[in-house]
Amino acid sequence: MSERLSRDQIATRVALELEDGWLVNLGIGMPTLTVNYIPEGRDILFHSENGIIGMGPKPAREEDIDPDLMSAGKGPVTLIPGGAFIHHADSFAVARGGRLDAAVLGAFQVAVNGDLANWKLPTAKSGSVGGAMDIAAGAKRVFAMMTHTAKDGEPKIVETLSYPLTAKTCVTKIFTDMAVVAVTPEGYVLEEVAPGFSAEDVQAATGAPLAVPDDLKTIAA
Repeated sequence: MSERLSRDQIATRVALELEDGWLVNLGIGMPTLTVNYIPEGRDILFHSENGIIGMGPKPAREEDIDPDLMSAGKGPVTLIPGGAFIHHADSFAVARGGRLDAAVLGAFQVAVNGDLANWKLPTAKSGSVGGAMDIAAGAKRVFAMMTHTAKDGEPKIVETLSYPLTAKTCVTKIFTDMAVVAVTPEGYVLEEVAPGFSAEDVQAATGAPLAVPDDLKTIAA
């Protein structure tokens, strides 16, 4: 049986999608891994909603961890040369002002029109949408990074959301442990599959039709 991609392998593929010169927000959880896999020589500036512009990867050594230098998800990070700390309000002015070239966000569900759900499961009794709504609505591109299915096997790429909405029509591309799927005005397009998986495998794990191009690619893992 084919093995799905690891979190680090998904992050490696997402990193390849980020272009030189972009300002990119990394959401809480799996997306924060992306900063560790930027191709050498590619100049990308990372934004963290808690007030960092110029966020770098996790320190290589435990003794280099600074407890006062954390991502929005409270994970240890570094600051690149020239990086800056800014007020929380200014951090959100960046997001709301349309200055983010892309945001990489975790997701519980994505709908065929690009609607995003990533802050609350239907069974949860409490929760807060937090900054995800502002970031998803303000970024020029939103890349959803997630497992292809939930723990119970239910598809997370669906026709319409059944989970609470984060932001409408914002997701442009989805990166999962099985595939890369573009969100287009005509519907989902399957662009790449993980090694060992076929288009049929991915379709069986997806809750909406996938258009499959003739030049379907395999993710380099």
